[in-house]
Amino acid sequence: MLISDSNETVAALNVRARTKLLLEGRVDALHEVALHDGTRAAVGDTVITRRNDRRLYASRSWVRNGDRWAVIGRGRNGPVEVRRQSRRWGSTVLLPASYVAQHVELGYAITSHRAQGITTDTAHVVVAPSMPRENLYVAMTRGREANTAYVAVDRPDVAHVGLRPGDAAGATARSILCGILQHVGAELSAHETLAAEQDAWGSVAQLAAEYETLAAAAQHDRWASLVRASGLSPGQASDVVNSDAFGPLTAELRRAEAHYVDVATLLPRVVAARGFEDARDIAAVLRARVAAVVSRDSGAGRTRRTPRLLAGLIPRALGPMDAAMHQALVERVDLIEARAAAVLDQALLAGEPWTRALGAAPRGSAATAWHQNGCAVAAYRDRYAIIDAKPLGAAPQSTAQKLDAARAHAALVAAQRLAEDHAYVAPRSAVVPRLAR
Repeated sequence: MLISDSNETVAALNVRARTKLLLEGRVDALHEVALHDGTRAAVGDTVITRRNDRRLYASRSWVRNGDRWAVIGRGRNGPVEVRRQSRRWGSTVLLPASYVAQHVELGYAITSHRAQGITTDTAHVVVAPSMPRENLYVAMTRGREANTAYVAVDRPDVAHVGLRPGDAAGATARSILCGILQHVGAELSAHETLAAEQDAWGSVAQLAAEYETLAAAAQHDRWASLVRASGLSPGQASDVVNSDAFGPLTAELRRAEAHYVDVATLLPRVVAARGFEDARDIAAVLRARVAAVVSRDSGAGRTRRTPRLLAGLIPRALGPMDAAMHQALVERVDLIEARAAAVLDQALLAGEPWTRALGAAPRGSAATAWHQNGCAVAAYRDRYAIIDAKPLGAAPQSTAQKLDAARAHAALVAAQRLAEDHAYVAPRSAVVPRLAR
């Protein structure tokens, strides 16, 4: 059985399956009957009945909605003789022409909604990102011997021009399946809806997006002034400020400042490093140069001090800014740190598998540092909706996530080291020797 969550996909699969059987000569293409959805059926086809009719008896049962049949004969004027799919002998019924024309469909493919109650030898499921997890469960439990999922990472495109609007450029089969497992199709109660909305709007992903948007707005004029004073010509500076890459450039400058880099001297250095004669977008080139400098282990004013990162991931917005913007950023800082701590504490309390990678929480002065590193890992998981048992989930795809993954990995290693170096050892006096009998 072929299963999909889309009526269009089901129709296409039915046509393709029947075409293959026609080419193999297993279906009688000369004596066909028309079905209500524009397809046709003949002897050798598999069909599904779509309406209960107690007047149509097949052995000891009657024709039901969702029953699968093999077409074994065709009468004059449109009636069709069918036998239940699971039977080789008996259990046949003659479906009237009116019933065939209105309530019979090809039965090679079916939607996951209609697959409930059907059992087959093997099930082949076309999985799309929009499928809820309830439908995936139903579809992947129909086959006795095997259930196989085929994950569509993009949508069909007749012109084959690449991704369509709404497609995720970095989508993988794993990320789509993880998303489906979090997509609940069942209707929620009012309380569950409220809790879900609060959780979404209070997540690190949402709060980090708000923080970075506010930071970009709060420091726009400052970054623009630094660009104009960096040694670029007035025209080049204007192009940089108006470029789509200006936002990523300012984010990179904020990251540099969080690593104690003097951005007022850094920008002139990267501008003077090479010319821009062959550059299509100067802002993008500057961003790459700044990132390369910050990523080096030494130079550019970088020290060994702990980077000024929010929840261990997000570079803080520093420097002068409007008082109202500063207050809004401070509020987001408090919310992000509280959220990361809550995610970690809840995971520890529930004993989630990924927390074991952090090691046992040490006692004493190391406990605070261990908890901070654990919060960085928890913030990374919350920001990228990771539900994997592995602490950092699957390999990141985007450049931004790769940077965050590196920071989270460093925090994970630091937490493990703290757990090992400050492991609790029971004192000798607490050990009770066994008495010899």
